[in-house]
Amino acid sequence: MLKILVLGSAAGGGSPQWNCNSEVSKAVRERKNGASPRTQSSIAVTSNDINWFLFNASPDLGSQILNNEQMHPKKDLRHSPISGVVLTNGDVDHVAGLLTLRERQNLSVYAHKRVHSVLKSNSIFNVLNPEYVDRREMMMNEKFELMDKKGDGVGLEVEAFEVPGKIALWLEDESKGKDFGTQAGDTIGLRISSKEAGESFYYIPACARMTDDLANRIEGSKVVLFDGTLWQNDEMASSRVGEKTGQRMGHMNNSGNDGSIEAFKDLGVKRKIFIHINTTNPILLEDSDERKIVEENGWEVSYDGMEIEV
Repeated sequence: MLKILVLGSAAGGGSPQWNCNSEVSKAVRERKNGASPRTQSSIAVTSNDINWFLFNASPDLGSQILNNEQMHPKKDLRHSPISGVVLTNGDVDHVAGLLTLRERQNLSVYAHKRVHSVLKSNSIFNVLNPEYVDRREMMMNEKFELMDKKGDGVGLEVEAFEVPGKIALWLEDESKGKDFGTQAGDTIGLRISSKEAGESFYYIPACARMTDDLANRIEGSKVVLFDGTLWQNDEMASSRVGEKTGQRMGHMNNSGNDGSIEAFKDLGVKRKIFIHINTTNPILLEDSDERKIVEENGWEVSYDGMEIEV
């Protein structure tokens, strides 16, 4: 059996975002019913209740570990159940938490070579001492077992595949055209499986559009954790907190004919769960019309501390 623990369910900045006073952030600060605080997107997965792998490491990782007993040291003066990290892109909200894991702990970090090149070029990540932390390249469309630092398998198999997206915001280069230097491997999805039982689910926290290839991959699957960033493409502007559209940021909106709710309608996915949800998205409010639409269409909205079994 696979066990999934949602460490963080929000997009970059969390909810409430520190400098945002839009409807959702304000409701969370005022502790209104149905409005819960959320940290930045990350999940932890195990198949044996002993070895856990993080999938993305958010800037909130320290508090996420504190708030979830499964992540606490269990033995010895130096110990962690966290065996390693798998990164889906180079966004700040997915890699900054690596710095929290710098305390001479044996780990393995898996990522596409594009993301590894970003980590290598930024010397601050050198605090991850290579004597303790292995950096391992993920090949696309090849299933492999995750290994701890010693090279022992942890019972989790992963297959990484490219999905439509864009280069991380802090790496954009306007001189390289409308895609800002985006290359293959800048955004990936993952199929995560139990080696022993064969059960699997998909984790796709960023995706700009549904393609035929992606639809064919996820059709009929038991669980998909999918990009839930924005309700509508121009949400940042309509909320008067920013100018960028969802497409400009590399995210697919929930609603509309080009949205994820519509795209999933005929795919037969048994559990559809939004994750990486921006603080402007009204689906974060339990009593909103948008949340009602989401639930009527068979979707769930993830929350910090959510536990899922596959």
